[in-house]
Amino acid sequence: MPELPEAEVVAGQIRSRLLGAPLSDVWVGRADIVREGFSTLSWYPGASLQSVERFGKSVALGFVKDKVWRYVVAELGMTGLLLFQSTSTKHPQHVHVKMLFGDACEPELRYWNPRRFGRLSLLDRTGLDRYLARRFGLDPLAASQQDFVELLQSRRGRLKPLLMHQQVIAGIGNIYANEILFRAGLHPHVQVSRLSVARVEKLYQIMCEVLHEAIACGGSSVRDFFAPDGTEGQYKRRHLVYGKAGQPCPNHCGGVIRRFQGERSAYCCLSCQSLRSTK
Repeated sequence: MPELPEAEVVAGQIRSRLLGAPLSDVWVGRADIVREGFSTLSWYPGASLQSVERFGKSVALGFVKDKVWRYVVAELGMTGLLLFQSTSTKHPQHVHVKMLFGDACEPELRYWNPRRFGRLSLLDRTGLDRYLARRFGLDPLAASQQDFVELLQSRRGRLKPLLMHQQVIAGIGNIYANEILFRAGLHPHVQVSRLSVARVEKLYQIMCEVLHEAIACGGSSVRDFFAPDGTEGQYKRRHLVYGKAGQPCPNHCGGVIRRFQGERSAYCCLSCQSLRSTK
């Protein structure tokens, strides 16, 4: 948390309020929050924000100065947030970076990250390309159905870990993997190689539906996620299985939502998500 829908919401709000704004200054409270490119920090003041893009669970801010592009890539990680100055912040000591803008709807964008699993990277275009190639696989909302089918046909292993493998499919984490698989009627531990093309196509369609619906709802504020303007994501009200162990299956099949412990918790209904259901 945050995952792809939350990162998309963040990128959209920043784009709507800060695109085109000049950056007047950058304050960094601790140098170790910048994973790469700290020595280039002095370049950014005087540049203008000309692009805001989401890559997986990260948000990339593109700045231009004297026709040169450089980027600030924010990893949201487990607890990272990008917040406007107008948003009240719990534990302000965890605001590690402030970007000050002039002539904009919001005078300041802050990077708040108490657990510091995420970092910022300051990159030129070549560095950004290397960063993207190293960290992100297929984007679920940019890939075609055929791209998705071909990808899964080339892989082995259990389905849920594959959906969450960022170098294979970028942006899906534990919340949305559970919700997608339940709606698709697929067991988290089913072997990818056993899935028919029809089941993979259905999985693709449901994956896109869930992610788009979550974005429209502002994401899921399960623990610490807030959009830059401080609003909470409401898609958590539409979760069918995530965090609902012991509750009756919402499909009214008579089953109960089970929780399986692994590297990450899996929630499913064994009646609706049989390991034998692959065709």
